[in-house]
Parts: sequence; C-alpha cells; structure tokens
Amino acid sequence: MIRSLRLRAWFLGLALLMPLAAQAQTPAPDAAAPAPAQARVFPSEPRLKPDGTKWRIGYYEGGQYKDYETILKSTVRGLMAIGWIKPTELPVGNNPEPGGFWRWLSAHAASDYVEFPADAYYAAGNFDKEKRPLVKAELLDRLTTRGDIDLMLALGTWAGQDLSTEAISTPVVVASTSDPIGSKIIKSETDSGHDHLNAKVEPQRYARQVELFDDIFHFKKLGLVYENSPEGRTFAAVDDIERIARERGFEIVPCFAPFNNVPQAEAEAKVEACYADIAAKADAVYLTVHRGLTEASLPKSLAPLIDRDLPTFSMAGESEVKLGALMSVAQSDFLYVGRFHAETIARIFNGAKPRDLPQVWQAPAKIALNLRTAGEIGYDPSVDILLASDEIFGTDLAQRAP
Repeated sequence: MIRSLRLRAWFLGLALLMPLAAQAQTPAPDAAAPAPAQARVFPSEPRLKPDGTKWRIGYYEGGQYKDYETILKSTVRGLMAIGWIKPTELPVGNNPEPGGFWRWLSAHAASDYVEFPADAYYAAGNFDKEKRPLVKAELLDRLTTRGDIDLMLALGTWAGQDLSTEAISTPVVVASTSDPIGSKIIKSETDSGHDHLNAKVEPQRYARQVELFDDIFHFKKLGLVYENSPEGRTFAAVDDIERIARERGFEIVPCFAPFNNVPQAEAEAKVEACYADIAAKADAVYLTVHRGLTEASLPKSLAPLIDRDLPTFSMAGESEVKLGALMSVAQSDFLYVGRFHAETIARIFNGAKPRDLPQVWQAPAKIALNLRTAGEIGYDPSVDILLASDEIFGTDLAQRAP
C-alpha cells in the first residue's frame, strides 16, 4: 500500500508540474505592476527578418550522439507545427554520416521564413578533445565577424559550454544536456547568465527517475556505468544519484567506461564490458547516457543483466526500452520537448531576448515499459505501473515461461 501511494504521488507530482511547464512557454504579464522583461508575452507566429530575408539557423554538436539528431528532428517538427516550416516527412532513423541529416535539412526544408545553411553545421569531430578548441575558435570567429547566422542550436554539453560565452551575441538555444547548471552552461533554472543564451532545464529529472526505480524495486546495489571525469559524471547525473543513494541507503556499484576522445568501437566495447562486470555485483541497473550505448551495443549490454534477472531503467527514454531496457519515462520521441525548443526559437525571432524566456520544462508523467523484458526477468508489473505506461513494448511475451 505504501509503495502504491508513493508511486501515485510521483505521477501526480509530475502531472501537476506539466501545466506549469505549459504556462512557462507563454508567460502572462503581471497586471498589478509594470511588467518586467521576462513577463512580456512574445508571439511565435512566423515572420521574416526586418530586412525581408529569411532567418538563418546554425548547428553545433560535440559529436554524433544518437539523441542529438532525434531532438533536432523533433524541433524541426515543432517548427512545422507552428507554421515556420512547411510539413514534410523527415528521414527515418539516424543518418550515419556526421552532419548527414543537417545536409538533408538544408536541401529539403521548405520554408518561407527560415533556412539551414549546409555550411552552418559544426562538430568537434566525434567528441575529440583535440579538435574541440579548433572548431570552437572557427565557429566563434564566424559568429563575431561574418554575422551570417541568426541563431545557433547547440546540442549537448560541449556545444552548450562552448557557446556560453560573452564573446558572442548571436542567440543560442541549448538542447540535450543532462545538467546545464552543473556543467556551467547556465547560471540557474531561471537565469542563463547570458543575454544571448537559453537552455532547457528539467529540475531533478534524473533524481526522480532513480527514486521511482527504487520505489518499484527497493534495490540495495544500483549499477552505474559512466566515464570517470567531470564531464562523464555530469552526463550520467552522478551527483544526483549519489545524493539519492545516501538518502535512501543503497549502494552504487560503478564501472568506468570512456565516453570522450576514443573511437566509437572502443566506446561500445568498454560499455559492453562494464555491464557484463556489474551484472554480477548489482541487483538493479540504471542505464546512463553514454555514447557507447547504441542500437548495436545495447542488446549486448543488456544480455548479462537479463540473464541475472536484473531490472533496468533507461536514463535516455523509450528508444532504449524499445530495444530491451525494462522501463523509462516515456518522451513520445521528444515530441513535447521539440515543441518547447521550436517555440523558444520562434519567440526569439519575434524579438524576445533568449535570457528572458523560460528554461524550465517537465516531461509528461508517463512510463515506457517493455513487457518482453519484464517476462524474461520474472517481473510482474503492478496495476499502477500498467496504468501509467504510455508506451508498452514486447507485448508478444508478457509472461516468463515456467
């Protein structure tokens, strides 16, 4: 009964936050006092630049992490939904070539208001520490001297950090960062610290995930794979998880796998080895965001965990649940967050200062669940879990064979 009540409270808490996030997208003016800048309502309707030309959008990423293209596509769909881009089908799946989808977007996006120049794609190799300062310098030089880009999309922690600087005034919208405050991209949830900068924040998102996971399974040893570096700890929300571990009295079983500055094949091999290692030491596993956890490596990483009947919770979302992780928080293929970013961009083009726009966003209170995996590890989901599940996968095997 206690666990059921706690689960219902968790879902209710997120549900109550959702209207607040929606209100934040369209802040209302304060009628009782002169409206401060952040209370002013900026429209999101399509418009050309004051000189009658299209707005030019650029893109920067630290490397080819799978969620970056997914979130870029969801943002493009958001711009379609509010009229800035004409509706069109986007390619299915991630393009294997660095910048491949950006080039497709540049060539195929039909819009009377925005364009995506093919040469406005920047990446620090594939999380290459040596290339990063060179690419950053090249991009900052273009933004400060040429003035031919009206807004930058910064995907991931590296990109957000590199464009969180007073050296530029070009508007920047930061997406797909685990902890933009902890990684020093922004000052706080309510203030980015830079007039040109806006970064989405989901307060306590990963802490709530781990709390939910613990409410369901009451584990004593939680397995965690991450790169043992300040960046790696940020990507995996290690500080939040360590705090929850202290509060709830469970132990973290870590295994370190490199994320940055290694070939993709090595990142995947190290991740697979780590999950095989912690399978024998943990009684539950939180699958953290990691470049080595891919569509190819995830099933291999999950195999030893499933063999030992270990429940798994994906930090990334339902894409990993679809591939075999037990559960996560459903994100509807980033539909809602894409709309949030799209409206932020639209309001900037309508005159809003990025710093004055809301940054806080909350995911819908729904679970993604894989019933095949549940059956394989002998887990029988409660009614509360099933009712809260918005995405259910693996329905062809819902029970474990005797």
